[in-house]
Amino acid sequence: MTAAAPERVALREVRRVVVKIGSRLLAESPAGRPATIADQVAVLLGRGVEVIVVSSGAIALGVRALRLDARPADLPGLQAAAAVGQSRLMQHWEHAFAAHDRLIGQVLLTHDDVDDRGRFLSARNTLRALLDRGVVPIINENDTVAVEEIKFGDNDQLSALVMSLASADALIILTDVDGVWDEHKVRMPIVRDVEREAAPVAGASRGDGVGSGGMASKVQSARMVTRLGVPCVIAPGRSPRVLLDVLDGADVGTLFVPGATVSRRKHWIAYGAKPAGQVVVDDGARRAVSEGGKSLLPRGVTAVVGEFGAGDTVSVIGPDGRELARGLAAYGSADLERIRGLRSTDIEATLGYRTLDEAIHRDDLVLL
Repeated sequence: MTAAAPERVALREVRRVVVKIGSRLLAESPAGRPATIADQVAVLLGRGVEVIVVSSGAIALGVRALRLDARPADLPGLQAAAAVGQSRLMQHWEHAFAAHDRLIGQVLLTHDDVDDRGRFLSARNTLRALLDRGVVPIINENDTVAVEEIKFGDNDQLSALVMSLASADALIILTDVDGVWDEHKVRMPIVRDVEREAAPVAGASRGDGVGSGGMASKVQSARMVTRLGVPCVIAPGRSPRVLLDVLDGADVGTLFVPGATVSRRKHWIAYGAKPAGQVVVDDGARRAVSEGGKSLLPRGVTAVVGEFGAGDTVSVIGPDGRELARGLAAYGSADLERIRGLRSTDIEATLGYRTLDEAIHRDDLVLL
């Protein structure tokens, strides 16, 4: 018998886990799938492992209840389907956990709830209060009110942000395939370098055709999570013991091993806060930021896009048009436009004041 990889064995020590289940798995068996998950969660709770569930499926269930031929293409139609489907989704989860005498708590979020630091901390306190009372949080995006500007994009990204909210030890993303495949359609057991190993082949592993997130989205979520120093497993959701197997250290799915990490504050800047604008930089500034770990100086800024205030999150765009970092602007867009291209010593003479020498200080800057 082959010994389990040390990274797999470490999963046995997890004490708080986020489990994300997608629309396709729920659409296949709206009542049966939650029951299977609840059976496993009950075992984990008995072991002292706290579990948070991120559940898609409201829109899919709403489409079915409304007897629509297809998923609506317009936002009001999607919101209506979500309004009808969300109550049905929670009924399935409530019934599944009632069989184990467990309460669930519905938590609906939009990007605004993590974009604003105060609301982020409030949501964190709510999750902690539920867990302290032995309640299983069931989290979904609030699709009935979310517009494009405040949507997460899909629940894969939401589950990664919930990891930060909950200070969890691991993320398990359940999908309809056995993990991430390589170019030969063979499952990759362990990924230690997301960019080099998994990102190039993520499109080969088709998954979750009913929802909005494919395998590329799941790999991006794994990248977000591992930057917090937390492992992520993309695993086959149809297996009746998948959660138990993963947390027992079995060779199931694809395990993403944490690499270089950032602080929770910088993680929030990179992924939680929604950028209010863009700062375009020249190649010298790009190298200083991405290779030298330096602050972004006004001299390296070539363009300012959008309207934002001092302290807002902005995207840093390289000369090739790619986003290379995010950070908190030291100056609002109007003032930054006036000082872009200038030396730091010229800031006060131009604006009449000087907050910092930098457009974005390195302590407020995180590479993507």
